[in-house]
Amino acid sequence: MSGADGREAAAFEPRALSLSLASVAVFRRVADGPVLAPLAAFLACEGAPLTRVRRYGAFLAALYDAGGDLGAYLIDAALTDDNACIRALAAGRTPPKAMADAAERELRLFSRLSALAPEALAAHAGAADLPLMQNTPADFVRAYRAQAEAVRTRGYGVYARYGMFRLDGERIVPILHPDPIEIGSLVGYERERGLVVENTAALAAGLPAANVLLCGDAGTGKSSTVKAVANRFFPQGVRLLELRKEQLRLLPGVMDELSGNPLKFILFLDDLSFQRNDDSFGELKAILEGTAAAKAPNVAIYATSNRRHLVRETFSERDGDDVHRQDTLQEIASLSERFGLSVLFGRPDKALYLTIVQSLALRAGIPAPPDGFAAEAEAFALRKGGRSARAAEQFVQSLAARRG
Repeated sequence: MSGADGREAAAFEPRALSLSLASVAVFRRVADGPVLAPLAAFLACEGAPLTRVRRYGAFLAALYDAGGDLGAYLIDAALTDDNACIRALAAGRTPPKAMADAAERELRLFSRLSALAPEALAAHAGAADLPLMQNTPADFVRAYRAQAEAVRTRGYGVYARYGMFRLDGERIVPILHPDPIEIGSLVGYERERGLVVENTAALAAGLPAANVLLCGDAGTGKSSTVKAVANRFFPQGVRLLELRKEQLRLLPGVMDELSGNPLKFILFLDDLSFQRNDDSFGELKAILEGTAAAKAPNVAIYATSNRRHLVRETFSERDGDDVHRQDTLQEIASLSERFGLSVLFGRPDKALYLTIVQSLALRAGIPAPPDGFAAEAEAFALRKGGRSARAAEQFVQSLAARRG
């Protein structure tokens, strides 16, 4: 007998499905997740109708929170699950036969769940006029094989779903709402940005890539360039991990964790600068220089700084009483020299500044006056402390706000 949408209602065996879910091993995180756990409890329930209805409601509530479609939820959960089988495939190893067989059996179980008729599932609750789930059938075995074949660019686990990450304590966690900025939205500094794009292309291709220092005046688009480049190369398997200066002591552990991942990573150190006696100075220098905990081959460090030499130095320190003053000054300068690629983002001249203003205004649909905003934009930059790409963007935002 078929359901209203052509699914085989006779194939619905609640107890058998609940036992199969209880035995899931490879995809245990999926089975114990917020949707399948209450589904398994409902399927195993043979008590009074009220108990079954309550468990059905709990399952539906969890599913609705996850989007409302069981098949769609399951395919996403399975393809992004971090498990022993996918980790072995990502590392180029063949999983043990017993593990591979278990994974395929569990994927077929998920296919069966995605083919359940919503009406049949509701009928198991033993009450009439119950809300229904949505369910989109999928071939999980075929989808997972495709995922495994592309694991070196798609990644696995949380890295398959997100492109930007941060450290929370010592854990790498995704940035849920990353900056979606695109390379094409940035105006000016094409030569400088091209150098960063070229280096990132090498990283994505598995070729030797330099550590990059983007230095120069504030507001010139250094950080935006790094984020835009990471977004551009996401499909090629590049991910971004942002670290704060005080987290540099965790770099060796981060390198160890990322080195076994098939993806490529940009370690992003934004707005970096040091004091002369800063412990983090030596930690970053050691990684850049190459120590026993050397930089992983699938990782490049991208740092931005308003200081070309990264170290804050006063005139009194430069003329201080250090016996080996020249050695000290060379050590201060040596950190920036350990970046294989240094890209200088200088303060824009008037022509470039107005070009940025006009391009952003055009994109925002704001018609330019006869002087191309020159007088007003220059006055705005003066109030902001000088011309910069950031000042240009803020000026255009102020124009848009005034025009409603």
